[in-house]
Amino acid sequence: MLTRRIIPCLDVTLGPNGGSVVKGVEFVNLRSAGDPVELAKRYNDQGADELVFLDITASHEGRNTMIDVIERTASEVFIPMTVGGGIKTLDEIRALLRAGADKITVNTTAVKDPDFIRRASDIFGSQCIVTAIDCRSNTNIDDPNARNIVRRRDGTPAWYEVVIYGGRKPTGLDAIEWAKTIEELGSGEIMLTSMDADGTKDGYDLYITKAIGEAVRIPVIASGGAGTIEHMYDAFKVANADAALAASIFHFGEYTIGEAKDYLRRRGIPVRP
Repeated sequence: MLTRRIIPCLDVTLGPNGGSVVKGVEFVNLRSAGDPVELAKRYNDQGADELVFLDITASHEGRNTMIDVIERTASEVFIPMTVGGGIKTLDEIRALLRAGADKITVNTTAVKDPDFIRRASDIFGSQCIVTAIDCRSNTNIDDPNARNIVRRRDGTPAWYEVVIYGGRKPTGLDAIEWAKTIEELGSGEIMLTSMDADGTKDGYDLYITKAIGEAVRIPVIASGGAGTIEHMYDAFKVANADAALAASIFHFGEYTIGEAKDYLRRRGIPVRP
């Protein structure tokens, strides 16, 4: 059985003193969690499998991802690092990889120009391209865009709509159909965030995570909603996610990476040392 990955996510915003890691609910009401480089070093030392850096306001503000933060982090940590936020061109991907990123993640640009995924994977390899899917449940199952109906936590039938610009703009795309499309275009991995769950600490949206995992063959990273290490167990055991991404439970000292891995190991989930 393949080992499952634990991935801290650092949501970064640009401020007057440089980058700052923040956490909120559904990408708003943000509070500071500290310096991104220091947090990255902490997670490297604790045994995280990978790191994800997301410049969460880059697309909305129309600016590039923070290269300097990536360069400083890459000089301090030695685990794979995925970087995303506002990436629009192949040159930006090239610059991020040169700065020290191992993978890049795209969302808004991929939705607006799906062939961007193909071009990027052809040049840099599919293993470098992670497509982020941010989605929100829509209970209007008669909507002509509704292609796949999934039960929400409360049992309500819904379809999941892809949203972009940090969750601010609905697209009309069915998330499950979009996942199939990006796999065909050459994405090596999917990072799935249910906006219904993001920042709530009530657990991942297991239903859409499982549904997308069953629809594609590439790895799916569960994201959005982790409040306990039990929620990570559910992501692996119930939704069969390949990796679990979390932010606040690690940033604010509720758990360490080691504690999460020890718990999962005791419950039969294969994780790396």
